[in-house]
Amino acid sequence: MEYQYIEHINSTADLKQLPVEALPHVCAELRDFIIQELSHNPGHLGSSLGAIEITVALHYVFDTPYDQIVWDVGHQAYAHKILTGRREQFHTNRQFKGLAPFPTPKESEYDAFIAGHASNSLSAALGLEVAGEKLAEEKESEGERRKVPQVVAVIGDGAMTGGLAFEGLNNTSMDKNNLLIILNDNNMAIDPIRGGFTQYLVDLTTSSCYNKWRWRIYQACVKLHLIDERKKDKVLRFHNNLKTLLTHQKQNIFQGLNIRYFGPADGHDVEDLVRILREIKNHRGPKVLHIITKKGKGYEPAENNQTVWHAPGEFNPVNGERKKSGASLTPLWQEVFGETLLEMARKNKKIVGITPAMPSGCSMNIMQKELPDRVFDVGIAEGHAVTFSAGLAKGGLLPYCNIYSSFMQRAYDNIIHDVALLGLHVVFCIDRAGIVGNDGATHHGLLDMAYLRPIPNMTIAAPMTADDLKAMMRLAETIDGPIAIRYPRGRTPLYEEETKPMEIGKGVCLKDDGDEVAVLSIGAIGMAAKGAIERVQKETGRAIGHYDMRWLKPIDTALIDEVAGKYKTIVTIEDGVISGGLGSAVLEYMADKGYTNRVVRLGIKDTFVEHGSTAELYHMLGLDEEGIYRVICNL
Repeated sequence: MEYQYIEHINSTADLKQLPVEALPHVCAELRDFIIQELSHNPGHLGSSLGAIEITVALHYVFDTPYDQIVWDVGHQAYAHKILTGRREQFHTNRQFKGLAPFPTPKESEYDAFIAGHASNSLSAALGLEVAGEKLAEEKESEGERRKVPQVVAVIGDGAMTGGLAFEGLNNTSMDKNNLLIILNDNNMAIDPIRGGFTQYLVDLTTSSCYNKWRWRIYQACVKLHLIDERKKDKVLRFHNNLKTLLTHQKQNIFQGLNIRYFGPADGHDVEDLVRILREIKNHRGPKVLHIITKKGKGYEPAENNQTVWHAPGEFNPVNGERKKSGASLTPLWQEVFGETLLEMARKNKKIVGITPAMPSGCSMNIMQKELPDRVFDVGIAEGHAVTFSAGLAKGGLLPYCNIYSSFMQRAYDNIIHDVALLGLHVVFCIDRAGIVGNDGATHHGLLDMAYLRPIPNMTIAAPMTADDLKAMMRLAETIDGPIAIRYPRGRTPLYEEETKPMEIGKGVCLKDDGDEVAVLSIGAIGMAAKGAIERVQKETGRAIGHYDMRWLKPIDTALIDEVAGKYKTIVTIEDGVISGGLGSAVLEYMADKGYTNRVVRLGIKDTFVEHGSTAELYHMLGLDEEGIYRVICNL
C-alpha cells in the first residue's frame, strides 16, 4: 500500500518540512500502517495507536534526536520508530535479529533510554536533563556556548502507578531542571488501572483559560521586574491556593510540588498538541502536560476491547477477526495457576491473590471473577505487591503473589527485608520464567533462581509439568515460610507418563539407566532434556540417566549423593543463568562432599538474551532438544 506522507519521512527533519495542516493525515497513515503491519507480525497494538498524535507533535515541535524523548512504557512507541528512520525495517519488529520490541539506544540515536519495563521514565529523563544543564554550564565557564537539550518523558499505560515514578516526580520538584512530562492518560495498563491516583486523574480538571491567564500575569510581572526565577515558586503556590479558593477544586498534586501543570488536553488533536507544546516548551522549570487518549484509538475492535487488543496476535485488519491458534491438548501454564488458585481459595478462606496490574496476564482474573473481594490488583507496583503480601501474611492471611519473573527483580529488597527476614508465609508464583520470546532482554525471566537462592528461609520450586505445578501450589499451602514457584510462558507440555508424588525438597528419578552420564534438570526445560535423552538412546544405544530435581532449595542432596555415586559425568540443565542456579548448587554441594565427578552445566551464559521466538532463542542458546542432544553425544 502506498502512503502519501510517511513513505517520504525518513527522519524527523522530513516531518518538520510539512505544514501543520498535514499532520492529521500523517497520523492517519501511521495508524493504518501499524494496523496493517501488526495484523501479520504481532506486537503491542492498542498502546501505540493511542500515542500516535503525541508522537507526531513531539517530533514536529522538538529538535530530536538532539532533544531527547524517554518513552514509558516502551510499547507506546511504534509511531516513534516509524518516524525515525525505521519504517522499512518495521516488518522485522520483535523478530529474531530484527528491530527491538522497545526503544533502546543500541538501536537508534532517537531512543534516549531503554523502556522495557514501566515507571522509569521520570528518573531517567530527569538524569538526562540535569546532565545536559551541567554540561552546558561547564562549556559556558570555558567560554563556549552550548544549547541545552530539552528532555521529554512520555509516561503512559498505568506507569504512573509505579513507586519509581513517584520517586522521580518528587525529585523533579526538588532539583533545578526544565523537564517536560507528558502524562498520557488512557486509564489502562493491560487491564483497567485501579487505585486512588487513577481516580484522581479522572477527577482532575484545569481550565485552559486559567492557565493562559496565569502565564500572562506571570510574564507581565517578569517584564516589570516584580518577580524573578527565585521568587517563582512562591508565586506558583499563591496561584494554586487562589485557584483552590475561587474554584473549590482540589489541590493539584503536580502544582503542589511546584511542577507547572497544563491540561487536560485532547491527546488525539495533533494540531492543538503542536500549539500547546510550542507554547510551553520554553517555560523554565519542570512541567506536566496531561493529555487524555484512548487506547486503540482509530481501530474499533481495539477501542472496544482494550485488554485483548493490547497485544492481539495475528488478525484480519479489515474485520478485526483474530487468528485462532491451533487446537491444543494442554492449557497455558498461567491457566493452570489460575484454575488451581481458585480451587484452593474455595476451600481455604485465608487464601488471597495479589498481582501488580496483571490479572489477565497471569490468569488471576479467574479467581477475581468469582471471588473479587479476595484478589488485589495493586497497579504497576511490584515492590508494594510484595510488601503488601507480607502485611497480609503477618495479619493471618495466605497470599499467593503472582509477579512475572523479570518484574520480580524490582522487588528484590522487599522479598528479603519484608518477607524472608520474618519468615512470612507468602507464596510467590513467578510467571514468565526462562525465555519468554519476542519481548526480549527486558522480559526474559533468567535471573530468578540465581537471585532467590541465596535468600535465607526461601523455598524454591520449578515444575516440569502441569500436574507438578498444581502439586507445588497445594504443598505451598503447608510450608512455613516464603516459597517461590517459577514456571514459563506458553502451554504446558503433553506428559502422558504417570506423575510421581510430590514431596518438598525431593527430586525424582525419571530414568535410571547406565553409569556413564546422568542429566539433572529443573523445571519445564526437563521436557527438552527428556526428548534429547530418548533420541540419544534410540540413535546410539547409549544409556543415559535423567533426574528431575523439582526443588532448587532445599536441594535434594540424597539424590545428588545417589547420582554422584553411580555416574561418571553429571549434566545439569536449567533455563536460567548458570551463575548461581542449579549447576552452581550441585557443584557447591559436590565440592563440599569431595566428589570428583565431571560436571557439565547447561544454561544461560553471562549475557543478556535478545528477542526472537522462544524456539529460535533456545536453539541459539543450545538449550533446545537438538542442542542438548549434541552435548550429550559429545560426552
